[in-house]
Amino acid sequence: MQKVIVIGSPGAGKSTFSRKLREKTGLSLYYLDRFWHKSNQTTVSREEFVQQLAKITKREEWIIDGNYLHTLNLRLAECDTVFLLDYPLSVCLAGVKSRIGKVREDLPWIETEFDEEFKQWIIDFPDNQLPQIYRLLDQYKKTKNLVIFKSREEAEKYLQETF
Repeated sequence: MQKVIVIGSPGAGKSTFSRKLREKTGLSLYYLDRFWHKSNQTTVSREEFVQQLAKITKREEWIIDGNYLHTLNLRLAECDTVFLLDYPLSVCLAGVKSRIGKVREDLPWIETEFDEEFKQWIIDFPDNQLPQIYRLLDQYKKTKNLVIFKSREEAEKYLQETF
């Protein structure tokens, strides 16, 4: 396990899992939200984002935390391990609510509210994003180590028993 991606709905706990995995493995951790978002809550261009991501994926080892479906194929082509946090919607919504107002290593600002547009994106995630993710993962199931967690307890057990 040298090149790892961690994907799943916002609020699932990708960043928390990624940090724990970094502690266990010593791999460098990169948050896609840090490359996409600027501290003034604007974003970089898609081209700049893809260029930065391409640089990271060429490195010897890494953990990349984040979805960004438009770049998932790039990361899948380069990684050796995929962790998908496929948790119930209620867990993800509660996860986002719990982080409001907290300083986070994975985001360049403090979220002060759970805006309706973002909430709706999470509500739509199981129907809009997840089927596409599973289709892409299916293409790599023979060449990548795919680990799918259905609960935070499964993820925690994996970390405790594997390392």
